Amino acid sequence: MDRESLINILRFLSLVGIIIDVLFYIPIITGWIYGENVHWFAQFTIATTALFATLLLYLEGYKIRMKIRDAILSVNLTWILAGIMGAVPLMIETKVSFANGFFEAISGFTTTGATIYSQIEELPKNILMLRSVMHWIGGLGIIVLGIGLLAILNPTGSFTLFKSESTGISTEKIAPKMKQIALLLWKIYLLITLLDIGLLKIEGMTLFDAINHAFSTVSTGGFSTKNASLGYWDNNYWILWTTTFFMFISGINFLVHIRLIRGSFSGFKGEEVRVYTIIFILFSVALGTIHYLKSHDGLFFSMTHSFFTIASILTTTGFATLDYTQWGHLAIAIIFVAMLIGGNAGSTAGGVKVIRILVMVKNLRKELKKVLYPNAVVSVKVDGKPLSPMVINNVSAFIIMYILTNLFLFLYLYANGYDTMTSLSAAIACVGNIGPGFGQVGPVDNFAFFTGTQKIVLAFGMIAGRLEFFTLILPFLPEFWNRG
Repeated sequence: MDRESLINILRFLSLVGIIIDVLFYIPIITGWIYGENVHWFAQFTIATTALFATLLLYLEGYKIRMKIRDAILSVNLTWILAGIMGAVPLMIETKVSFANGFFEAISGFTTTGATIYSQIEELPKNILMLRSVMHWIGGLGIIVLGIGLLAILNPTGSFTLFKSESTGISTEKIAPKMKQIALLLWKIYLLITLLDIGLLKIEGMTLFDAINHAFSTVSTGGFSTKNASLGYWDNNYWILWTTTFFMFISGINFLVHIRLIRGSFSGFKGEEVRVYTIIFILFSVALGTIHYLKSHDGLFFSMTHSFFTIASILTTTGFATLDYTQWGHLAIAIIFVAMLIGGNAGSTAGGVKVIRILVMVKNLRKELKKVLYPNAVVSVKVDGKPLSPMVINNVSAFIIMYILTNLFLFLYLYANGYDTMTSLSAAIACVGNIGPGFGQVGPVDNFAFFTGTQKIVLAFGMIAGRLEFFTLILPFLPEFWNRG
């Protein structure tokens, strides 16, 4: 690595580090308000802020010119840096090991929501807020927020970074400069968060709980302030339906929300949003019907919790109200499929994404047609526009990487003695950034029983899923280091 690349990476990491530190003052202030001892947490944050500020001042005279290799390395190192920065306060305040702290922090920043804590309500208020803040930072991407500052220093290098972490098939450039894109996304993100906080407070949550759950909902993260998650408010239908709604809209491409703010409903007419909505309604109704027929609960109660559960799983949020593993095999099958689908590209949700499922189904249909009519010219279209072979190949490669990564984690856990359902669902829950799964990692359980090494491996599974594999894997290729 040459000197220029090292400077590029160090300066960008320093920018991201300061952003994280600034937002870490929220849980520090929270702890101070509730009379908690946050001395060491504050000391750590002040020290790291000073370190990053010093690095930025030292490198002030250098221009950031991001090459593709530099951008990819910066993205990967950012997630590791975030995991370490989040782990240290957890270690200080709750006396957990580094492996536990790193797992929890990565779960927070990647908006996975898998936790190592069993008694959530016994945690200090500053740590509960820290977990939610990590969700909120990671929700739209640490890199996207970083671009807003990076564009000020070097507008020409920003789009490279955005492409390195952006989800979905392609990045739609909706503003002439990356700084404007980043600012638009964060304005929408903040607006939705504030609306959720306000409604939850009106509907019966304390302000503390409302802020935490809004942070977790809009980021589709899943950390809660209660042991029972949203099940704590299982009879407050206003809170459950409000959270269901905000999980659902957070699973939609945020570019669609930007168009809506500009007065256009065109984004909601797109194929991906329509298919996503149909899947959500069909799965919710099916699950609600199953629950109603198999329980003594009323129809409205069953539908409320089923719509909530599908919204939580489909958007990979991971909140829970009831133990859905007790609803029977058909219900588990429906939830399992929802885990595999995920939300929209360009949303805070994880998973495979609806658009990729749509493309693969259409491509399969095209290949079947080609068997019947070998000379026919058939193309794969989304929203009436044909997709290039490169895009279809990229989607196919992603699906292969998704399967292989989950297979590796499944075999790794299974070889370490865990049962099939626990191993498989833990792999999918981490790689898909979902949180809860089945077996020993069900909605009423946690990930504390895994060993330290297994937690580190699962944490990197979360990062792989968040970065959608290619960005994390590329540095391991010899060709990566041979290009500029």
